[in-house]
Amino acid sequence: MNEIIKQLFDRKSVRLYDDKNIDDETKKLILQSAIQAPTAGNMSLYSIINITDQNIKDKLSVTCDNQPFIKNAKMVLIFCADYSRWYKSFCEVECQVRKPDAGDLLLAFSDALIAAQNTVVAAQSMGVGSCYVGDILENYEVHKEMLNLPKYVVPACLVLFGYPTEQQKSRVKPRRYKLEDIVCNNTYFKNNSNNQFKMIKCVTDKTDEEVTNFIKAICKRKWNCNFSKEMSRSVTEMINDWIE
Repeated sequence: MNEIIKQLFDRKSVRLYDDKNIDDETKKLILQSAIQAPTAGNMSLYSIINITDQNIKDKLSVTCDNQPFIKNAKMVLIFCADYSRWYKSFCEVECQVRKPDAGDLLLAFSDALIAAQNTVVAAQSMGVGSCYVGDILENYEVHKEMLNLPKYVVPACLVLFGYPTEQQKSRVKPRRYKLEDIVCNNTYFKNNSNNQFKMIKCVTDKTDEEVTNFIKAICKRKWNCNFSKEMSRSVTEMINDWIE
C-alpha cells in the first residue's frame, strides 16, 4: 500500500483540535492542493472563502445546526459553487447568453466538492485533521448575506481543519461497507439486492434487533429532524434563487 492510499484509508473526521495553530506554509499548501483538483473544462467553477474572522466562525457554529466545535477549528474553508465569474465574461463577449440553470449549478457543485476533497487529503498527509460540515446548506439566506455572496455563487460545503487531539488520534475509524455492497457492474444492483439492513449488520456485528434500533435512531436523528427539513427548504430556496 503506497503512502497516498494509506492516507485515504487512515483518514477520519476530526472534531476536536489541540491548541497548535496551522502555520501559513501548511495552509498555503492545503489551498494550492484545492486548485490542482480536476475541474469541468478547466473552468474552476468554485471559489473558496477562508474564514479568519472569529466572529464569523462563532456565527457559523450557530447557523450550521448549533455545532460549537466549528468555532474552535484552526482553519475554516467554505467552498462555493461559482458561475458568477464565467457568466459575467460570457455576457461581455456575446450578445445572446443564456442564464445559468440547474445543470450548471450541479456542475459547479461538483467542481467545488472535488476541490474540497483535495484539501482534505492534502491536510491528512501533513498530519492535519479535517471535518466536512454539510449544515452549511442550511439557512441559505443567512449565509448568503453573511458571506456577501453575489448571484450564481452558493455555499457547497464547509470544511474544518486542525491538529487532532490525542483522543481523536486514538479514536477508531468507523468501518466502511463492503465493496460488493457499494459497487455494481454496468447496471444498478439486480432486484435492489444491496440491502441496507444487511450492510449495517456486516460492519457493526449488531444483532437483528440492534440493527433495527440503529436504523430507527438514524431516522430520528438524521431524517425526521428539524435540521434535515431546514436543509431541504434551504436548498430549494438556493436552487430557486439560482435559476430565477
